[in-house]
Amino acid sequence: MRIGVLTGGGDCPGLNAVIRAIVRKGIPEYNYQFVGFRDGWRGPLEGHTRTLDIPAVRGILPRGGTILGSSRTNPFKIDNGVERIRQTLMNLGVDALIAIGGEDTLGVATKLHELGVQVIGVPKTIDNDLSGTDYTFGFDTAVGIATEAIDRLHTTAESHHRALIVEVMGRHAGWIALHSGLAGGANVILIPEIPFSIEKVCDWVNSRFRTQYSPIIVVAEGATPINGTMELVTRETDAFGHPRLGGIGESIAREIEQRTGKEARTTVLGHVQRGGTPSSRDRWLATRFGLHAIDAVHDAAWGSMVALRGTDIVRVPLSEATEKIKTVDPSLYAEAEVFFG
Repeated sequence: MRIGVLTGGGDCPGLNAVIRAIVRKGIPEYNYQFVGFRDGWRGPLEGHTRTLDIPAVRGILPRGGTILGSSRTNPFKIDNGVERIRQTLMNLGVDALIAIGGEDTLGVATKLHELGVQVIGVPKTIDNDLSGTDYTFGFDTAVGIATEAIDRLHTTAESHHRALIVEVMGRHAGWIALHSGLAGGANVILIPEIPFSIEKVCDWVNSRFRTQYSPIIVVAEGATPINGTMELVTRETDAFGHPRLGGIGESIAREIEQRTGKEARTTVLGHVQRGGTPSSRDRWLATRFGLHAIDAVHDAAWGSMVALRGTDIVRVPLSEATEKIKTVDPSLYAEAEVFFG
């Protein structure tokens, strides 16, 4: 059996660990052959491949990024995209695909499965917003990087008596902001699930300064103010219709300076959160996902995704994993509010 493997969407720590585990188990145990498709769904669309054998995956466990490359290509937005993928798979003798990605990549995998393509999904998103799995790999690394940055910023905030805003990733879900903000001792945490009042944020900033300390505000890139309370810049969209985010931190900094008279500065962590070496936990989870994904191929469990439930790796329908975003429960956010101001 010949299996195609691809990684789509934003890169994140742990992708190479998944690829390694798939190959390291699939070849000796099941005698499978593997084809690596380059750059997400663009690979099977255009027939761009690379060798995936045991020598190709040696030494990649601690490496960030993905040796296969990635993209945000959406074959359903391209003329004859699905037929081109079918033709590529047939030409290369590929019997099935393992798609490693987030809601967009796995959304495409779900549709392809419904159209008869044999697909297994592996969840990947540093935002931790995929339904069906308790955690995704990459999230632990991103939270660790953000927490370290917040720790470092506390000292410079105190030294200069400034309000510091830390903008982290999180388009629709505030898991990174909530976890890193709570772990890093932030004074305000703003997440996409709960629109914020800029007036209330400024009240928390003033309260912090009154105690002779400087505030740290952690904001997810997708956080939004209550309608009509703050002007936001309109952004262009990607191939999946998502706005290209970034800039909410600077907007909040300007509002804080104008409303409180206090100096405010922004640090945008951006791609730093998803680059570099994966944490030990992410290597562990990604490796287990890869091992169970190749078992799912062997069992012909097409249309399923491997997922973490407690400490067990289980299989869930791809449709369940992509039907909705896993967002922060308001009760978890309420726990963090104790430390605001």
